Amino acid sequence: MSKFTKELVDDYAEKLLIGLSDEENNLVLSEFDIIDQNMDLINKIPNISEVEPMTHALDDFSFIPREDISKDSPSITELLQNCDCYEDREVKVPKVVGESDGA
Repeated sequence: MSKFTKELVDDYAEKLLIGLSDEENNLVLSEFDIIDQNMDLINKIPNISEVEPMTHALDDFSFIPREDISKDSPSITELLQNCDCYEDREVKVPKVVGESDGA
């Protein structure tokens, strides 16, 4: 596989409709260099080409979807009975981010 170049990254960025500054382009290139180095390490593992690809980490994994059954939702009044503090249809919670107004 060919190495990623500034022109290649710019081309992909243009196709994805995202503009990259020179600094961002250099950051992407350095990240791809790290990925390439890691891929080179993986490719040096003995007999890696003989390993069969996995679709899931567990061999006996099976997924059986359940039947989709529609149920009625509880009323908002009923749900708000579980709350300590609410106003109209909204639950009041303490402020956890930013400065407190002392209340």
